[in-house]
Amino acid sequence: MANQNIIAKKQATVDEITGKVKESAATVLFEYHGLTVNETMELRRKLRETGSDYKVYKNTLVKRALDGLNIDLDSELNGPKAIAFGTDAVAPIKVLNDFAKDHPALVMKIGYVDGQVADMNMLKQLASIPSRDGLLTMLASGLMGVVKDLSICLDLYSKDLEK
Repeated sequence: MANQNIIAKKQATVDEITGKVKESAATVLFEYHGLTVNETMELRRKLRETGSDYKVYKNTLVKRALDGLNIDLDSELNGPKAIAFGTDAVAPIKVLNDFAKDHPALVMKIGYVDGQVADMNMLKQLASIPSRDGLLTMLASGLMGVVKDLSICLDLYSKDLEK
């Protein structure tokens, strides 16, 4: 019979995973095997800059936690995997995608974004979305263009009335 302390620790880990998945807008499973210690520290730092983080758990514990949430990612829960959690739906995906371009050892596999399972194609599409600041800048510049055009039209109209 298994030791009750070990069972309690495993249940605590399952509860931790469940809580992180519930709190996160994006959860991404990725392969990290082959990254050096410095590279993993750099990845962790970049994820923290966006309010995200990653952790490595045993696949059996992850499977238990995901089964409890009715999330089916079992096809990718084989071999060493890490899980990135982020409160922003796009930030951890962008960081992992950009990091994978320079470090081929990192491979995104599958994710769970805003209540839906996201395959590699979906993750790549989400990674191509500009950041929140970039989107706000694009919106502001678009609005500024409209205001500028309106002011030019009003100025021309006032000059036409003066004649």
